[in-house]
Amino acid sequence: MGTFHRIRDYTLGTFASAALALLATCTDEQLITLTYLAERIPRKESYREKIRWIRDLFRQRHPGLHIARKVVKNTNPLHRRKIIQNVIINQLLMGTNKRKEFEARTGTYPPDTLLISPTMRCDLTCYGCYAGHYSREHDLPLEEIDRVITEAKEMGIHLILFTGGEPFLRDDLFTLFKKHRDVAFQVYTNARLIDKRMVKRFAAVGNIMPAISLEGLKEQTDRRRGAGHFQHCVEVMDMLRKAGLFFAVSTTQTRENTDVLASDEFVDFLVEKGCILMWNFHYVPVGRVPDTQLMATPEQRDYMRERFKYFRAVKSMLFVDFWNDGHLTNGCIAGGRKYLHINANGDVEPCVFCHFAADNIKGKSLLEVLNSPLFKEIRSRQPFTDNPFRPCMLIDAPAQGREMALKYARRFTHEGAEVLFTDLAEEMDRYSSRYKPIADTAWAEFRHTKTKKSTVAAG
Repeated sequence: MGTFHRIRDYTLGTFASAALALLATCTDEQLITLTYLAERIPRKESYREKIRWIRDLFRQRHPGLHIARKVVKNTNPLHRRKIIQNVIINQLLMGTNKRKEFEARTGTYPPDTLLISPTMRCDLTCYGCYAGHYSREHDLPLEEIDRVITEAKEMGIHLILFTGGEPFLRDDLFTLFKKHRDVAFQVYTNARLIDKRMVKRFAAVGNIMPAISLEGLKEQTDRRRGAGHFQHCVEVMDMLRKAGLFFAVSTTQTRENTDVLASDEFVDFLVEKGCILMWNFHYVPVGRVPDTQLMATPEQRDYMRERFKYFRAVKSMLFVDFWNDGHLTNGCIAGGRKYLHINANGDVEPCVFCHFAADNIKGKSLLEVLNSPLFKEIRSRQPFTDNPFRPCMLIDAPAQGREMALKYARRFTHEGAEVLFTDLAEEMDRYSSRYKPIADTAWAEFRHTKTKKSTVAAG
């Protein structure tokens, strides 16, 4: 990066930090004005387009404006400052420039985020969990995680996701939270270990956002996670809201709970509790006793896509659907294109649901594993289909997923991981074939609507 760009980015970043710190007193019009400042910072056009899209939503008084207000209203001051600085400035605005600079220097564009499993130990035994067959005897050494995060920051990555297992079984993670204060950490957790003391620790550090796993409401959550679990999660949410801390909720859509996850009742409950983001994942038959009968049907998957479209238009919360949002990411994001997964053994997997690897992070740099033959092959084939509503190489293009796992990977990362590509191959092909016409119809309608809106806007 040239001297001019460094000075420019530093000046704009400093000014943006100061301006965003005044959000608590901003009017709606001033908030819209801030988007013009934000648009000047990233040099990547796709980021500028997203900022312009957000500005249009603000002008329409979209519920997204209420989400922005949540950033400042009744929020812990340190937490607010850390979220603004680490997510908006470091990761989204300045980070994209740093990632482009890294690409110019090395020829490799870094992913947007890393997902790391510090441990696969867990105090629950949920049926269908993908973590079921990992060894619980070894955790990923703290020094390895620290090194990876340091290398990630040098690439411009300031958003790190922790999963497991149950990450909070490792108390030493707080050492990382404190050391890397310029990073935002989202931790997927069953919340069983979160109590008033831990909430105070969250508030003292400021850069942690828990993502609490739910299966729906009380009946669905307690059925899979044990009696009383839902009520404990409710109490944790209340503690986090009272402390002024953001939290997300993570759901796994199955054939059994789709109607609940897609209901206004469930989403309104989350909004009321103060949840800022809902992550929806689909059950994939990997891990402990894989069962294709737990998968959401093709019709249920399409229904959830439509419901999320509705929720985004009317609910003051953010929504991410790991599969159905392929149109927002131009297809699959695995293999280091936008993210990767490092499991507790150090194996670098293309995706948290792809239980095969070619490299281990122990003894290798993050740049080296990003450029493994496996990851390069995956990125060369993305997107795997011509329909971004069918992005996944496991369930939408299973023939390609099998080739990646059986031909390009060096090992499966837990006992029985190959079952998805052997014993279940025919079932996955049938699932893909059943979903294809549904998704193709939906994609054609989506493009038609988008073209119509563009025509009206131009006219």
